Amino acid sequence: MAGRFAPRSPRAALPHQAAAPPLRTAEPSHDAPAAREAEPSHDAPALTREWTPPGPLDLRLVLGPLRRGPADPTFRMVADGTFWRATRTPEGPGTLRVAARGDRIAAAAWGPGADWLLAGLPALLGADDDPDAFAPRHRLLALTRHRRPGLRLLRTGLVMESLIPSILEQKVTTDEAYRAWRHLVRRFGTPAPGPTADLGLHVMPDPRGWAMIPSWEWHRANVDAKRSATILRAVRVARRLEEAAAMSLPEALTRLELIPGIGPWTSAETLQRSNGAPDAVTVGDLHLPGIVGHALADHRDADDEEMLTLLTPYEGQRHRATRLILLSGHTPKRRSPRMTPGNIVNL
Repeated sequence: MAGRFAPRSPRAALPHQAAAPPLRTAEPSHDAPAAREAEPSHDAPALTREWTPPGPLDLRLVLGPLRRGPADPTFRMVADGTFWRATRTPEGPGTLRVAARGDRIAAAAWGPGADWLLAGLPALLGADDDPDAFAPRHRLLALTRHRRPGLRLLRTGLVMESLIPSILEQKVTTDEAYRAWRHLVRRFGTPAPGPTADLGLHVMPDPRGWAMIPSWEWHRANVDAKRSATILRAVRVARRLEEAAAMSLPEALTRLELIPGIGPWTSAETLQRSNGAPDAVTVGDLHLPGIVGHALADHRDADDEEMLTLLTPYEGQRHRATRLILLSGHTPKRRSPRMTPGNIVNL
């Protein structure tokens, strides 16, 4: 579930989370060809941009769904509230640094994808989102929206970077999925452009890189054959799947679910991030129906059908409704574990 829990307050910086050196500013160049897979230059100056959001903006709430675990090699938040993101854009690898400066957002970017990342900064931070389209009909949702005015739904415009980790999260515990993502990106990705050495940031592999991962490395990452095969099918048609970022929600869901192994859970989790889809409700989740049922009807054993019934008044905004419920903290007490982490590494 995207943004399942409220972000924790930042802790003191660890050695690998040290602040980066001061930025050198350069004007973005739109004429120079992108070096798609060149070795990243760590000495290249940063391209910079400032943007004023149209209303309250909480970077932790907005960018939190991009973080895949506490040691995600593609995402960092340092103690001063600065966010770092390493990603693979249509123009090549890029690193984005984002921080709030009063009522403005200051961003810097490095690498062949720097121009693309800065151009997409407003969309990433929810400029295309319309929080006022949501009309809460339950006191819990109204209170949570009031307490979290900075929540906006992000839009990355990138499908594969959200699809692959979502596939890794299928039918396993989140800890297993996060470990697999860390192992594969660090092992087969590339160091992120810019002053990121102390942060340990990496850019995930390109489609060919994913396709070239040998079977024993999937095994070593504790990824079973079903999930690895789904990823391999997806990367073969990565260009066509990336087109879903510009589609309407029904069309985008259909495009992703044409791939065997990608169902409603995976497609919704992907499009919540890539498309900023406010109605991409996650069905098939182990915990979400009970959380929604507990919050809206005091029924922690609700199933998907009951969850969708309870969310009917929020048609068109059902994902936003579930984000608010998750951020409210009004979740049922945990029972004994229902899923035991698997381990295929030593088999």
